[in-house]
Amino acid sequence: MNDPAAVRNSIAREAALTGGRESLQKRAWSAAFSQLSAADSEAQLEPEDLERLAMAAHLIGREADSADCLARAHQASLSQGETRFAARCALWLGMASFSNGELAQASGWISRARRLLDDGRHDCVEQGYLLVPAGIHSIHEGDAKSAHTSFVQAAAIGERFGDRSLVTLARMGQGRALIRQGEAARGVSLLDEAMVAVTAGEVSPIVAGGVYCSVIEACGEIFDLRRAQEWTAALEHWCSSQPDMVPYRGHCMVRRAEILQLHGAWPDALDEALRARERFSHPTPKLGIGAAFYRVAELHRLRGEFADAEAAYRQATQWERTPQPGFAQLLLAQGQLAAASAAIRQVADEVRDGGSRSRVLDAYVEIALAVNDVAAARAAAAELSRIAGGFDSPLLNAVSGAATGAVLLAERDTRAALAALRHGFSLWRELEAPYEAARVQVLIALACREQGNGDAAELELNSARDVFQQLGAAPDLARVEALLRRAEQKAAGPLTVREVEVLVRVASGGTNRAIASELGISEKTVARHISNIFTKLDLPSRAAATAYAYDHGLVRSPST
Repeated sequence: MNDPAAVRNSIAREAALTGGRESLQKRAWSAAFSQLSAADSEAQLEPEDLERLAMAAHLIGREADSADCLARAHQASLSQGETRFAARCALWLGMASFSNGELAQASGWISRARRLLDDGRHDCVEQGYLLVPAGIHSIHEGDAKSAHTSFVQAAAIGERFGDRSLVTLARMGQGRALIRQGEAARGVSLLDEAMVAVTAGEVSPIVAGGVYCSVIEACGEIFDLRRAQEWTAALEHWCSSQPDMVPYRGHCMVRRAEILQLHGAWPDALDEALRARERFSHPTPKLGIGAAFYRVAELHRLRGEFADAEAAYRQATQWERTPQPGFAQLLLAQGQLAAASAAIRQVADEVRDGGSRSRVLDAYVEIALAVNDVAAARAAAAELSRIAGGFDSPLLNAVSGAATGAVLLAERDTRAALAALRHGFSLWRELEAPYEAARVQVLIALACREQGNGDAAELELNSARDVFQQLGAAPDLARVEALLRRAEQKAAGPLTVREVEVLVRVASGGTNRAIASELGISEKTVARHISNIFTKLDLPSRAAATAYAYDHGLVRSPST
């Protein structure tokens, strides 16, 4: 006769197992983990259920438990002679290790998966999945052509075996490889195709999360702001629909921080970047934390919080995220011109792919002009223009227009500079990017000043100053205020502050008595100031003094 306790335990285990499988279907990841873990504690699950438990563990952030379940499933499959399933588990262990930056373990597990499949001469869908890390490795090595070949082969295998997750991963990989080869239109089309499969729910949640993050990253590479915003919103909605899911939220937060920063919501952007940093830190730090640190550093740099920025750039470096070009721009803001120039030249020699290189070239132009290397700035701006020509991107065109205008201004071609700068300013305004638009306004002001149009220059500088003040862009605000002070000092010429105050009132039609009353001084003192003004400026009369004040922008005419 069966032991009643054993029967009850068996029934409870079966109920937990069934419930866990159903919870997975409902995307109730925490419940699935609890139920499958309960079943596993009674008796070890079969390999396929261990894989399900590993998925649930991964999606609630229990990575160590996920890896343990996959390793157990791998060993159990080997002992049962199921080499194909054992290879599948090894493959997922390898890809998880790769995502966590554990490259040696990743290589070991993927090599084991390849050996198991090749030794058994298995013709199976797992052969296609093995091509995915190979393609990713090729992209990281700068060999986009080989990467594209790997992903095309993977897609063909996925189609042959009817595996939508593999096909979607491969389409995404093909798209990114094509973008790296300069075929942005074809690449984006494939990315959109991959995203359609994700939003339609055709793929596993782990593949869906990976594709979301990769496609949004690709949109950033090609400066496709519209797509980046659209897919980031979709990722945010997808994450929100699964409240107990832990992965992928950090990536969403970093992208949101970038978009918020562009639109001038800097406090919100910093909060989001800091949340992303925390999300990537738990339960164990992930490679994505480098991107979060970089975004934090950028926001601190723009706000003039240089010590915090430098610390965050260095932390980004520790997590394999290059701190450039931001760190070079930080050195420039700190007045370390030689160090900034050396840093940006080095990274320009290293970064070759178009999307990343365009960001470097933008910073290169600014730094080269700061050290008066106009020839280098011209070459960088020309290359940036060529890259922009290969993308249908208003954002990249705005970056290129501003860089070209800055170089033309340095070359004293103010007419051409103004045309390029006004076009760039218009694009930034359309993109609702207040900081970038205000920086272009400063250049427009300098060009107007070169043409002798001081009033227009002052209007542009005042407008930019208001934006920088609202954003908290302390370094830019200080620069604009210095430019405005220099304009006032230049207009006043050799006059003292008090003499300027008297001249302004003379030009406004004030009598000596009225001026004395307004300034709280004697009429005799006013007369002496007027005499000094006539002498210093070599003017014969009050009428001439009035004309001087209007000509030098100390007083505006009623029509302006």
